[in-house]
Amino acid sequence: MGSLTDFWRYGVVKTARKLKAAALSPVLAARGDGPVRSAYGVLMVPNWQDTTFRYCIFGTYGSDLSDLLLGQREPFVFVDIGANQGLYSLIAAQNPKCRQIIAFEPVPVTHARLAANVGLNGGAERTVLHMLAIADSVGEVEISVAEGHTGTATLAGREGQSGGGGVVIHTIDAPLVDPLLAGELPMFVKIDVEGLESVVIAELAKTKAVARVEAIFYEVDNRWASAREIETLLRASGFTRFAKYGRGHHYDVLATRS
Repeated sequence: MGSLTDFWRYGVVKTARKLKAAALSPVLAARGDGPVRSAYGVLMVPNWQDTTFRYCIFGTYGSDLSDLLLGQREPFVFVDIGANQGLYSLIAAQNPKCRQIIAFEPVPVTHARLAANVGLNGGAERTVLHMLAIADSVGEVEISVAEGHTGTATLAGREGQSGGGGVVIHTIDAPLVDPLLAGELPMFVKIDVEGLESVVIAELAKTKAVARVEAIFYEVDNRWASAREIETLLRASGFTRFAKYGRGHHYDVLATRS
């Protein structure tokens, strides 16, 4: 994409959606506590106090990943690592070629919302939810959850992050991840773990299941993640093409094998 197009899509349009979310959320919240249909066409249980929820409802994240998921034309499995309230798991379930969704969301309150959203939209029979985080060790750790923005929950220990509380979650590493991804179909993986992307990718690379991963859509924030380190890990696992979506210090990348 050209720089002008990127500026329009990821600068002007995204900012406008954020402003719209801030302005209209109080109005919509006052209408009741029934399910809310998002800009992506999926239903979600109301959670208006949460910025992540508002971004889901007003389409602030744009259509890059949603278009990729809906555009898959061959049977596949979607693996949602850092699922939060489940937006992309719900979108993937709209594609009949998506035979299974495997979602990882370790924060108990957020996981409960994920489960409720899956129940609202159908497709629960092909969705497997794990209240687990993928890390380089097995055990219990405390995750930082920012008040009012569940999408920033992180194990990465970002400097200067405040305004949240600690929640104990369960972590698993590659040997325990592998059986959870067992199967034969190709996999499309989304990773959004707020700075721990390289750790998750390193663990995924140790599994037998990685051979079935055809694409990984992951978040990069240059303030606490190294794009070069992540790309090096992926190239070592056979990924050769990297398409950038976004601009500035915070963007997404689609890694594919060919």
